[in-house]
Amino acid sequence: MASHSLIVGGSTAKRVMNCPGSVTLVSKMPPSPSSTYADKGTLLHNVISEILDTDCTPQSLLGMTYKKEVFTQDLLDEKILPALAALDTIDPTGAMEYAVETKVHFGKYIPGVFGSADLLGRLGNRSIVLDWKFGDGVIVEVEENPQLMFYAAAAMRTPEAQWAFDGADEVECIIVQPPFVKRWVTTPKRIKQFQSELKRAVKASEMPAAALRAGDHCRWCAAKPICPVMTGAVDRALQTQIANLDPAFVGAYLKNANLLESWVSDLRALAFSMLEKGVKVPEWKLVAKKSTRKWLDEGAAAVALTALTIDPWKEAELVSPAQAEKLLKPLKQALPDDLVASISSGTTLAPESDPRPEVLQIGQQLTAALSKLM
Repeated sequence: MASHSLIVGGSTAKRVMNCPGSVTLVSKMPPSPSSTYADKGTLLHNVISEILDTDCTPQSLLGMTYKKEVFTQDLLDEKILPALAALDTIDPTGAMEYAVETKVHFGKYIPGVFGSADLLGRLGNRSIVLDWKFGDGVIVEVEENPQLMFYAAAAMRTPEAQWAFDGADEVECIIVQPPFVKRWVTTPKRIKQFQSELKRAVKASEMPAAALRAGDHCRWCAAKPICPVMTGAVDRALQTQIANLDPAFVGAYLKNANLLESWVSDLRALAFSMLEKGVKVPEWKLVAKKSTRKWLDEGAAAVALTALTIDPWKEAELVSPAQAEKLLKPLKQALPDDLVASISSGTTLAPESDPRPEVLQIGQQLTAALSKLM
C-alpha cells in the first residue's frame, strides 16, 4: 500500500492541495491507531503483490497474515480473484511490462515527498498507473484522481520508474475496486501540470498562515477534532460556541453528537422509506446491496457437479459456486448457468453519483396503479 511522508503522499495529495493548512494541524495529532479495515487492506495488497511479483498461485497464499488479519477463501473469492480478472481485461494478451510496489519520489523538485505505486506498467505508447482499492465502503472515482496523478508524476521523476513513461503519448490511470474497474486516459502534459500544482500546495503548506478549507477532502483528515474550520461548522450546527477545549466541553459536545447521530440516522431512514414508496428524493436513489451467487437448488447442483467429475463436497458442505468454478477450471469445464443465481440481500441508500443502477420499486408502483383502477 502507498506510504508517504509527513508532508504529502498519494493518499493525502487531495487534502493538501485543497487545504494546505491541514499539514501543520495533522503534525500536531498523535498517530492514528490502525483498524481492522486498514489491516485487511494491507494484507490484500501484500497478497496481490506477492502473486504478481513471484507468479505464485493465489491458493498457495491462503493463511497468509498481517497483524490479526488472515487471508481466507472468502477474501480470495471476493477480492483477489476479481482483481486478477480485472487485470486480465486490462492486459488480455499479457503484453504489458509492469512492476509492483515501486517506490517513487520527486527528488529535488519537491524534497521529502515520496510514495509507493501499487502497479506501474507500459503497453505500447501508453503508461499505466494502477491502484488497488479493497475497501467496500467508499466508491473511488478515477477521473482526475489526485492519488494516481501523484504516483504518475513522482514516477516520471524517479529514475527507476522512467521506463514506464519515456516516449509515452498517454497515461492511463486505473482503479480496481472489486467488482468495479475504472479507467481514465490522460496525457503526460496533464501529469506535469499536476506536479506543478502539487509543488505550489506544498510550498503554501509551509507558510505560517496556510489556508484551511473544508470539503470532502476532510473525510480522512486526522486533524478534524482541532480544525478551526470544522469546529466552527459544529458550533453553527449546535448554536453554541467553544470557549476553551477542555474535558467538560468535550463531554457536553458528545451529548450533542449523540443527538446529531440519531437525527442523521432517522433522516436516512426517512429518505429510504420515501424512495421505497416511489417518492423521488433529489440526488439520492436506492441501489441493490452486493449480490452473492447462490445455488438455485443444492441437490440439483450436487448431482450436476458430480456428473462433471468433481467432488461437490467440502467438509460435509456443498462447495460454493466460486469454489466449483475453480475445481472445473483445470478440466476446462464451465459452471452451468442454470445452477446459480446472483441474489442481493436487499437495497440501500446511495447518492446519484454511485455507479450502481437504481432499483425500480415495481411492487409499490404496481400497487399504486391498481389502486387507481379500483
